[in-house]
Amino acid sequence: MADSHTRRLCVEIINCQFGALPAKLAAVLLVRGRLALPPLIRLSQLKPRAARASILILIQHNILWHTKGEDHVEMFEINVDECLLRMRFGKFILLAEQKFGKPAADIVQIILDHGKLRPADILANLSGGDPKLSGQYNQTLTKLVSASYLKPSTILSHISPRDKSIQYETEEKRKIVGFPTAKELREAKDVAQARLKREEEAAEEVGLKRRATDQPGPRHNKRKHGEDEFTVNDSAYFKVNYERFSVHIRNEIFENAAKDRFNEGASVVLKAVMKATEASQLSISDARSPPTSIANIALQVPDDAKLASGLVYPSKKVPNLTCIKDYLGMLSSADNPTPEGKATAFVSYSTSKVQVEFEVVARRLRRNIVESVTRDKHGPEGVRILRLLSHSGKLDEKQISKHVLMAPKDVRPLLVALSADSLISTQEVPKSADRNPARTFYLWYADFPKAYAKILGEVYKTLFNVMARRRAECEATDVAAVLAKRQRSDVSQDEGLLTRLEREVLKNWEVKQEKLAILEIRIEEIVFLLKDLAPLCINDD
Repeated sequence: MADSHTRRLCVEIINCQFGALPAKLAAVLLVRGRLALPPLIRLSQLKPRAARASILILIQHNILWHTKGEDHVEMFEINVDECLLRMRFGKFILLAEQKFGKPAADIVQIILDHGKLRPADILANLSGGDPKLSGQYNQTLTKLVSASYLKPSTILSHISPRDKSIQYETEEKRKIVGFPTAKELREAKDVAQARLKREEEAAEEVGLKRRATDQPGPRHNKRKHGEDEFTVNDSAYFKVNYERFSVHIRNEIFENAAKDRFNEGASVVLKAVMKATEASQLSISDARSPPTSIANIALQVPDDAKLASGLVYPSKKVPNLTCIKDYLGMLSSADNPTPEGKATAFVSYSTSKVQVEFEVVARRLRRNIVESVTRDKHGPEGVRILRLLSHSGKLDEKQISKHVLMAPKDVRPLLVALSADSLISTQEVPKSADRNPARTFYLWYADFPKAYAKILGEVYKTLFNVMARRRAECEATDVAAVLAKRQRSDVSQDEGLLTRLEREVLKNWEVKQEKLAILEIRIEEIVFLLKDLAPLCINDD
């Protein structure tokens, strides 16, 4: 179950996008957990017809899981991750337009508006019966499905993966004869996970089908990228593959990190490295990118890029290939072949291949967030203690005071304050079996998983406050009257019908909305680093 800050944020998102009734039903599910329809209606105090309509809306938009248990009673459960991802829908539409043009943005937007759609419904809503537009949208739709930006929605996608994993693991355990050993239990779990992965891959293959060979038209011996061999399955429902778009968000964040660390040329080269293998980056849980060569990287660098301006050469005329090699040396920390240098590298660079180290960069960016929070709350002394514990492991109070060159009377309250904010934790080492506090060592250490969870909860609280503030600004008496007047057909065509005071109110409201949107985007980037990139840093200590 989600914590209080996550629950409030999910309810606010559903309330803003679907209204008060689905939000009321979702609030009950988030607090109570999985429920059947009768207790859900009773606890939400909704009429049965309104409750069923809200359930259908949430299922259509992939926010609600539903499954039948052993007693054949249908149960409902909120998909928290799907709900939180709705805050990035605008970013997904922008990325689709940047990659494939305006038709792709229209397709992604209409699917996000409806949750899931069939190809015929997508084309009917967008083309308006125009054969030319229909052909253009159909071609773009095939590209999006082939590149995994859209994936089919099947019955399995409405069942919680945790339920399927438990079911398959139970089936594998029943095959074990006698008392199971730890090795057999681990093998059963691995087999269940592999089976679940195979089912998901098989379900995604439903989206494309092979074109009939007897279809009239010219035949080509060499087809480009398989576009003529496969077509979109008209009977399948498609939804947006969020993870495929999240890959581009991750790459953009890493590109900006390289720009902040080095300069513009380094970010251009890193972007070229990631773009050279972009088609193979299907998941954000990959520890590193597929290998690529320097020649492929050079093809992705823009012709007008002035890479030599960011480096110092005796001559001004230096080929871009030489600059790329020098930048790759910088990004791979070739001048510092130590563990510390590898921990600050962006790529691994050898004579044969270049790979982006997603795991290394993600771990560093996540720790930078913890250090920033520590600096804001406890100053540079708190950051000094945190870095010492992250490098040295567990230390007692005297050792910490000695290494950070601070008096014990100053270190003690700082350690307590850091522990209260869940940035560091203590490990008890008793001298005797009675665990007497007077005969116990207390060792301090940096507990990064706990710190990430604490900061993520605070970030969710901030996002909720931002969304609540945005809604409150819209519901203000003067603003609500102006917004209602602007929706009139005559005023929407000519805003000159508004009075000077109304235009000022509208302008001030738009300025506030823009500031809140920018703040939301910045906070959402922190959420992406702490939550979405967490599988990369599963062993972060």
